[in-house]
Amino acid sequence: MNRRFDRFLYQKEKSFGDQALLFPLYILSLLYEGVVRTRSLFYSLGFLKTKTLPCRVISVGNITAGGTGKTPLVMAIAKGLMSRGIHVAILSRGYKRKKTAESVVSDGKTLSLSLEESGDEPFLMAQVCKEIPVLVGRDRFRNGRLALQRFGVKGLLLDDGYQHLPLHRDINILLVDSHIGFGDPHLLPRGILREPLSHLRRADLFVLTKVEELETCRSLEEKIHKIHPASPVFHSHYEPVSLVGPQEEQEALHTLKGKRILALSGIAHSGYFSSLLRKCGMEIVRELIFPDHHHYTVKDLSSIKEKNKQVDCIVTTEKDMVKLRHLPLGDLPLRALRVEAKIWEEKEFYHRVMGIF
Repeated sequence: MNRRFDRFLYQKEKSFGDQALLFPLYILSLLYEGVVRTRSLFYSLGFLKTKTLPCRVISVGNITAGGTGKTPLVMAIAKGLMSRGIHVAILSRGYKRKKTAESVVSDGKTLSLSLEESGDEPFLMAQVCKEIPVLVGRDRFRNGRLALQRFGVKGLLLDDGYQHLPLHRDINILLVDSHIGFGDPHLLPRGILREPLSHLRRADLFVLTKVEELETCRSLEEKIHKIHPASPVFHSHYEPVSLVGPQEEQEALHTLKGKRILALSGIAHSGYFSSLLRKCGMEIVRELIFPDHHHYTVKDLSSIKEKNKQVDCIVTTEKDMVKLRHLPLGDLPLRALRVEAKIWEEKEFYHRVMGIF
């Protein structure tokens, strides 16, 4: 059901059979828009307060529902800042996590919370960004103070922070999926927008994600510049770097080149993941797609094993692997594709980001 509704939302052109749903969803989207605009107005007028931390805060977020590549880019920026001498902590909400009083997923050395207590994306960030503290929770002001006190960081990186207006940020980085753009564009639940397009003006810079050729992004850049003429637009893409096993063992990409693959994913846009596998030379003979942030069960594992026929390997995402590795995999030939977000205009991008420190 979730997958069907996701497909409906992301269709730019709705079929005749979908028309019966559009009017009630449009009414709901108007109500949602009213709430969003009122909330934003209350913050701008000071009726709702924005708190400020005694350090620089960078927000990475989006204005659409679903995955625009926030997690890989947050990890890339955290590592990029560290390599330039700026030690930061990552603050995440921890979507669908099991609530706990503890908020430190990792102190930069040791994992303190389980996958269920962290949420899949913060847990993955803590695993991959070994030297960077990761904290989860709705109260990012509290967690920001905690990070400053315990870890002595120079800055904070908000994962999915564009809508988190209670905390002042020094730079707002807004991501836009170059393949999807802004959808219809309508607000949720009629479309995929979390805020009206006029709220693009809060952004200090834009990053178009999953860009393979710059020329394909021109019309999307024009849409952005019509609303926010002064803001720079950067471009990023995913670069596959290795394969990761259930025990975090590393393998070279070429080991699966030409092999028959079952592509397994529980992310917002599975089609792009499959395209990355094909670019690595893998032959996808089956695809098994679950909803984004899906919590895998033993029953799911049985279904996966049933489809593990006439394939050489099952390849999934790292976000899915952190949830799958806790199941009794046995000798299941399972690997995750490790990707890194690369910014095409890296030097200029970090010149602007470093300018706030």
